Amino acid sequence: MPSVTGRAFQVASAGGPFELVQREFPSPGPGQVRIRVQACGVCHSDSITKYGFFPMAYPRVPGHEVAGVIDEVGADVPVFKAGDRVGLGWHGGHCNYCTPCRRGDFILCENQQISGISYDGGYADYVIAPANALANTPIDLADVDAAPLMCAGITTFNALRHSGAKTGDTVAILGIGGLGHLAVQYAAKAGYRTVAVARGQDKAALAMELGARIYIDSTASNFAEELQKLGGAAVILSTLTDAPSLSQALGGLGPNGKLIIVGVPDKPFEASAIPLVMGNREIRGWASGTGMDSEDTLNFSAMTGVRPKIELYPLEKAPEAFARMESGKARFRVVITTGA
Repeated sequence: MPSVTGRAFQVASAGGPFELVQREFPSPGPGQVRIRVQACGVCHSDSITKYGFFPMAYPRVPGHEVAGVIDEVGADVPVFKAGDRVGLGWHGGHCNYCTPCRRGDFILCENQQISGISYDGGYADYVIAPANALANTPIDLADVDAAPLMCAGITTFNALRHSGAKTGDTVAILGIGGLGHLAVQYAAKAGYRTVAVARGQDKAALAMELGARIYIDSTASNFAEELQKLGGAAVILSTLTDAPSLSQALGGLGPNGKLIIVGVPDKPFEASAIPLVMGNREIRGWASGTGMDSEDTLNFSAMTGVRPKIELYPLEKAPEAFARMESGKARFRVVITTGA
């Protein structure tokens, strides 16, 4: 097929404004596909592209929560075909040849690409991406719901399913925002004794609606002490960016408990080694996951009814969508639609 023309919102330089441009999207190369974007989530990590927090070439189109339809397949792509509904997330492809890849740990690929950072992302009508980064989208999951699951969804789902928590264990979710409102749903659907921790009693009803069995208002009591009254948490999944809250969270872990960090704190946090050593407790981070992990996330979400709460903006209002995300007032994920 020939190249196609479409719209894209690019950033010409680090910290520069969004620019709406018409672009040529060429046919995909070997191992690549061209996706007709239907929806793209607006993630806080898009700030990396907007403000140049990572080294990258400009101009660049942000967006790593892409849901769309393949319109052309390059050579050496045996799995996907034109017309397939797919998702593209943070993990934008792996090399297959570095040591982590040879061990099957693709998310730690030494040459990993990131959608919307290493190459142009989903604030556009089309995306060209490596086929090994893609996830098939189930038929009963709408594109606007699938898009945020390609980052916020997979990050929380994948962290929980690899946490070691068993059915019935106490799992606490810190924060009920863009990540947290999905984490609570995944934890509840997985059969954990789900505890939601957030600021203010006004969030209690939402937490219970999402599936939490217990809600703790962190402004009314010490949430770590409250978790200990429940026997201590097997897992605390933090979606917060507040460093002192992470330090406090360690006190809420039970023996062999794990604090898993998926929200990146704005500064270092303190941790005493004594409770870690004496209770075999653990602190770890969690990256998102591969295309296959994303596919598992989408399938589980479709099967169990997990859905993001979203606010929709048309592509031509992408700068407003980004500003809404940055304001912290969105409830809870902002999604751009192309009208395709």
